[in-house]
Amino acid sequence: MTILKTLTGTAMAALLATAGLTTPVVADPDAALAALETTVLSKGPNGEDPSPASNLMLSADEIDQIKAMGATAAIVMHYGGNDWSRAQVEGLKHQFAEMGIKVIAVTDAGFKPEKQVADIETVLAQEPDVIVSVPTDPSATAAAYKRAAIAGVKIVFMENTPPGLTVGEDYISVVSADNYGNGVAAAHLMAKALGEAGGKIGLVYHAADFFVTRQRYDAFKATVASDYPNIEIVAEQGIGGPDFTGDADKVASAMLTSNPDLDGIWAVWDVPAEGVISAARVAGRDDLVITTIDLGENVAINMAQGGFVKGLGAQRPFDQGVAEAMLAGYGLLGKDAPAFVALPALPVSKDNLLDAWQTVYRTEATRNIQKSMK
Repeated sequence: MTILKTLTGTAMAALLATAGLTTPVVADPDAALAALETTVLSKGPNGEDPSPASNLMLSADEIDQIKAMGATAAIVMHYGGNDWSRAQVEGLKHQFAEMGIKVIAVTDAGFKPEKQVADIETVLAQEPDVIVSVPTDPSATAAAYKRAAIAGVKIVFMENTPPGLTVGEDYISVVSADNYGNGVAAAHLMAKALGEAGGKIGLVYHAADFFVTRQRYDAFKATVASDYPNIEIVAEQGIGGPDFTGDADKVASAMLTSNPDLDGIWAVWDVPAEGVISAARVAGRDDLVITTIDLGENVAINMAQGGFVKGLGAQRPFDQGVAEAMLAGYGLLGKDAPAFVALPALPVSKDNLLDAWQTVYRTEATRNIQKSMK
C-alpha cells in the first residue's frame, strides 16, 4: 500500500469516526493507480529490495570490452507463445546486438519443466557465455541451471530463481516486472470499473509453483481486502494449462453459472483472460467487468472496442529484456550487479491504451487495435 493511500485512508477513517458514521472507507482508485507508475511494490524471489532498471549503465569503454570478447548468448524461455515473451526476446536481441553478443539459440519450453531441462542441456552443448532464462518450475529445473553455472555460464534470470542457486556465485541477477504492483493495479482498475456500488467478483489464478503469478494473485486479493469493502470475492479457481485459454473458459463458465449475479472476473494474465472473454460472450454477460495483467493484442482489441476488459496492469517486457542483456554484460565484465532489478507497473485502460502499447513494445499499436478504437 502506498504512503498516499495509507494517509488518505487514515484521514477518511478519522473523519467518519468523528461524524459518527459507519460507512466503510473505500480507496480512491485513480490516486492509487497514479502512484503505481513511480513505485515498485515487489520484493525479489528471496526477499531482495528492488533496484530500478533505470540505474543500470554500461559505459562506451565497457561496451567495447564486451564486444572484444566475441561472446554468445542463449535465451531459454518458459513459454514463447505470447506478446510478452516475444517482446522480451526482442529487447534482449536489441541490447545484445548493441554489445556485440551473438544470440545462438532461443528455446520455448511450452510451460513444461522437462522440456526446459532438455533445452538447457541442448544449449549447454553449444557452450554459450550467457544464458537468460525464466524457470518454468524452479525446483524441477534447479539442477540443470546449477550445471550451467558450474560450467561457467553467466546466468541472468527473468522473474524467478531456482532454489539452491546463490546470487553473485551461480547467477548474476534476476529482473522482474513489478508483478505485485500489477496485481494491485488490476484490483484498483476493477474497483474503478465497478464504481461505488462495488459488487461480487471471481478470480482465475495460476495453479502452479510460479513466483510471479502468485505475487499477482496475492496482491489482487490483498488490495481488495484492504481497500474495497464494497467488493466481495465469491469464487476462485486455478488453472494449470497448457491450454490456459480453454481452461479459463471452462472455469469462468462454471463461475457464471454458479454465480449469476457475478459482476466481474480477474484473470491472472491476458491469455486466460481471453478464455474469460469467451465465457462471458457465451453467457450473454455483456455487463461483466474483466481485469487482468499483461498487454496482449487480443485483450487490447477487446478493450479498444469497449468490451469486457476495462483495465489491466502491463509489464514493460522490451525494457526488461534490455535490462537483462545489460546485466549479462555486467557478468562478463565481472562488474558488481544488484541482486534484484525491477520495472514499475503500468496501469492501462482504454484512455491510455495506444500510448501504453508504445511504452510496452516500443512500436505503435497494431492496425487491429487502432481500427478497434471507438
